[in-house]
Amino acid sequence: MNTVASLDRVRIVLVETSHTGNMGSAARAMKTMGLSQLYLVNPIVKPDSQAISLAAGASDLIKHATITATLDEAIAGCRLVVGTSARSRTLPWPMLNPRSCGEKMVDETQSGEVALVFGRERVGLTNEELQKCHYHVAIPANPDYSSLNLAMSVQVLAYEIRMAMLALSAAEAAPAASTLDYPPAEDTERFYQHLEQTLIETDFINPTHPGQIMSRLRRLFARARPEVQELNILRGILTSIDKKTKR
Repeated sequence: MNTVASLDRVRIVLVETSHTGNMGSAARAMKTMGLSQLYLVNPIVKPDSQAISLAAGASDLIKHATITATLDEAIAGCRLVVGTSARSRTLPWPMLNPRSCGEKMVDETQSGEVALVFGRERVGLTNEELQKCHYHVAIPANPDYSSLNLAMSVQVLAYEIRMAMLALSAAEAAPAASTLDYPPAEDTERFYQHLEQTLIETDFINPTHPGQIMSRLRRLFARARPEVQELNILRGILTSIDKKTKR
């Protein structure tokens, strides 16, 4: 599945939001990270002009938001549900940090829908609601001032979801290590010998005082790790230089 399209399987669920401005700001935070599925569970007030205004270009998310009466309806069909929790509960629950939350959610979208649930502005999610979640996630804010509003929290976690998606996309696009054709050690060593001889012939290296030039060049090429064709190109360049110097 296309990893970018997998973001369409992420639901951002806001439970009993009491300020329409927070809906708009959360929608804006979502859209900047490529998320589009907004669910509103029993909102205290319905989305209005303030929500549209604060959405700042993400009003389409507000207009197409799914409004449900219960959390159960909002998370129906989701294979993974993660609830946000800013405080420890009496019953320990599997916890994620924002980074691992993003990675797990993107991984699960390859097979189905997932939901990230945010609670009320003042009191968050109830214990009963949190127990409907497979995992809880907490943002490790400054303990002396951990005042993150709803939209800020959505932005932080939406960012981690996007970063996980980009990492997965890059991994899928990268060629498998087994498909790369690297030269055997003896060919690489022959290249170094050829390089050193050419540098001596062109007076770049004084054979009586070679210093650390070859050691540094070996480190450079070890870091670059040329493939077979690349090493052949380098050998070809050296051969071309050799022909010119011998003339």
